[in-house]
Amino acid sequence: MADQHRQAAVVEFDHVTKRYDAPTGRDKGKPTPGAVNDLSMKVPAGKICILVGPSGCGKTTTMKMINRIIEPTSGTIRLQGEDVTGSPPDELRRRIGYVIQQVGLFPHLTIADNVATVPRLLRWDGSRTRARVDEMLDLVGMDPSIYRGRYPKELSGGQRQRVGVARALAADPPVMLMDEPFGAVDPIAREKLQNEFLRLQEDIGKTIVFVTHDIDEAIKMGDRIAVLRTGGKLAQYASPAELLMYPADEFVEDFVGADRALKRLALQRVRDIDLWTAATVRSGEPVAEARRKIAEADIDIPLVVDDHGRPQGWLSERGLAGERVRPELRSRAEPLVELDDVLRDALADLIESEVHYSPVVDPDGCLAGVLSLEVISQSLHVPPERARTSTELVEPAGDDAVSAEIEPA
Repeated sequence: MADQHRQAAVVEFDHVTKRYDAPTGRDKGKPTPGAVNDLSMKVPAGKICILVGPSGCGKTTTMKMINRIIEPTSGTIRLQGEDVTGSPPDELRRRIGYVIQQVGLFPHLTIADNVATVPRLLRWDGSRTRARVDEMLDLVGMDPSIYRGRYPKELSGGQRQRVGVARALAADPPVMLMDEPFGAVDPIAREKLQNEFLRLQEDIGKTIVFVTHDIDEAIKMGDRIAVLRTGGKLAQYASPAELLMYPADEFVEDFVGADRALKRLALQRVRDIDLWTAATVRSGEPVAEARRKIAEADIDIPLVVDDHGRPQGWLSERGLAGERVRPELRSRAEPLVELDDVLRDALADLIESEVHYSPVVDPDGCLAGVLSLEVISQSLHVPPERARTSTELVEPAGDDAVSAEIEPA
């Protein structure tokens, strides 16, 4: 991806407070929904920061103060070192991508015109705008020749969400704000969109502030997670691994949930654990050689592979009845798990397919090992500080962790 797609900025909150009119009567003195109380944290450039917490804790208010849809009562928010109040709101918002739950596409405009909204506001010339629209649709996996002239009502919810992301990225903003962006789609489409967005983020490297009420989504999507408690106080700001392993207090521990060990599976990829070995055999191979491989493998069922080492299926005993291996399969090699798959998703595939283990393949589709329910279970018993994860493990933070400044990576 070209350097122009890796523009990102540090977002810093410095003792930011948002107050609303105090309740009266019986509610006087109680926390005001949406209020934010003395928030200090720094979002590293190119990282995803998740704002999560109970309803009314101020997470959406926090996000909307960045682009001044809501103005802070006190404190300073800086974008790459510059106070956001130093620019007119309209000018500021053109530098910040914004994706919301209901997408907010203009129904009377084509997909191309929707994506071109901000570039046209910035007075880009026509040829540059058209090229950017096509580039953004390609980026989110939508063929411009098919979708450019369609209207939002002709798309599925997931497709509209992708167009929303394309529109937010069109002017190459250094920061994106995402307000429960995948909450309005069905669970299957939601998981697919999450995975697609994480792959996209590897290319674009934007600074993203992302609001969700779902702690599982936060752990999966976030590089940093800010847990807010009622009243808009920051309870903990940490990486997903630190949050799961070292919750700051009882509130955070309860919010994360009792299944913290299982949630760790969302931090690990298949490549992070020690896989089993299987005997790989080819059609026509001497049976004696195949049986020798079986004796040395971790499982006693051989796996038939093609000449390139790609799994074809599990061999039945009938395939070993003669002098040479015959491609008599007891079952197909399904599901296939990839090395970069998240362990939680891989476990779901095993359970859904009602199988005990599954071949793991590398990016070329060649066998890299075997994932089993036992391997996953064993990984849950590894002490957190010894577990290999795709998210950097950190030591438990000290008393100042809540407002600790995290420098850009």
